[in-house]
Amino acid sequence: MNLNTLKTFRQQVYDCMERRGDALFSLCDGLLSEPQARSLPELSHSPLFERQWPSIYAALADGKIHVDQLQALCVRSVLEEIPADAVVWIAVDATPEERPDAQTSEDRGYIHVSNLPLADKPISIGWMFSVVGLLPEQASSWVPPLDIQRISSEQTAVGVAIDQLRQLKPLFGIRRVIVVADRWYGTPEMLRACHELGYSVLIRLKSNRKLYRKPVRRFKLGRPPQDGPLLQGTRPETQFDPSATWQTTDQEDRVTRVSRFDEVHFQQDRDLILSVIRVERTSARGTKRDPRVSWFLTLDDVVPLEQVPQRYSLRFSEEHLFRFLKQDLLWLRARVRTPEQFVRWSWIVALAFTQLYLARPLGLQALLPWEAKGRPVTPRQIRRVMPTILSQVGTPVRACRPRGKASGRAKGFHPKPATRYPVIYKTSNKEKKGKTTAST
Repeated sequence: MNLNTLKTFRQQVYDCMERRGDALFSLCDGLLSEPQARSLPELSHSPLFERQWPSIYAALADGKIHVDQLQALCVRSVLEEIPADAVVWIAVDATPEERPDAQTSEDRGYIHVSNLPLADKPISIGWMFSVVGLLPEQASSWVPPLDIQRISSEQTAVGVAIDQLRQLKPLFGIRRVIVVADRWYGTPEMLRACHELGYSVLIRLKSNRKLYRKPVRRFKLGRPPQDGPLLQGTRPETQFDPSATWQTTDQEDRVTRVSRFDEVHFQQDRDLILSVIRVERTSARGTKRDPRVSWFLTLDDVVPLEQVPQRYSLRFSEEHLFRFLKQDLLWLRARVRTPEQFVRWSWIVALAFTQLYLARPLGLQALLPWEAKGRPVTPRQIRRVMPTILSQVGTPVRACRPRGKASGRAKGFHPKPATRYPVIYKTSNKEKKGKTTAST
């Protein structure tokens, strides 16, 4: 990556913005070059944003981005740094966006918010977003987002993740891609979709999920059994005869043992053959966040047993991405009304991070006096030098044309109050079955 390549990338990004492209592109440059801003109007103070602050929300309200073209451009640019024969590791996860007081925003629902202070239940009101990111080889915040979609009240996180993986599949080409996800994605629907799309997976499994081995017929008469012996993480008596085992000991005599159980299946999809991996760590604290025994699902043995703990731990790098997008790139600070406007802002934030990722190999960084020089560079350090980089590559945005003062509202104009929308409560499958039973 050099300055000419970055300049070409920015020109192609500008071509993806169909309406109000100048203001949208300048908003992204202002986000990259104004780290002191704490709100969207403060981004207009950036020297790279030559417009007035009302242009920011006008661009988010009326702008239009060719999302498919922009996504293909970002994925292609990010994958250029990875060898063609290397395995691509991606992570999919959902993150909340709180909007408890935005009564004029449509399709808000109840969301789970982790680490919510001074609350008995970590529940709030807002939107949920599903993000697919490219995992790094080493734990860091460098997880460029490949796709961002909002999870509507009529959708589920698993369904949106399947749609995202289906859209990204042609962009990966013939590369081998492994999907890493948390235990909420360990469902038969998700695994079946990954199998049909050609993805390998490393998905965490809930310890109480029931899987079954190959059926064994004991009697000649009668219907042959559809399920074999049970395999469940919470029942040690069902965990026998692993197909493969790997074990290691660190310098403090702490043991890590990885076992694989092949040819198991869910009752909901008996034709899909899976492998279950059990990871036992004596060094763990035995808490919910750091359990001593963890369970994972795979579709094949493409991931060696000795790499399972380290590879899955890289999934938490996406959590660092969420923190950087929300705290530094002001992802949650956009006070827009409609979900479409917030999705548009989300792609601007993702585009800003992608440019930071592409500018990383340039070797430019700004360190504070207390930051060590020998450590890997971080997105925040690259962002400090982005004004210098952007001044060298230039901008494809057209110069502003002064229009004078607006005439204002007509005399006698009375704006109508915005429509208020209720909070949507999702009914779980158990509640639906209970209502159906009660009605009958």
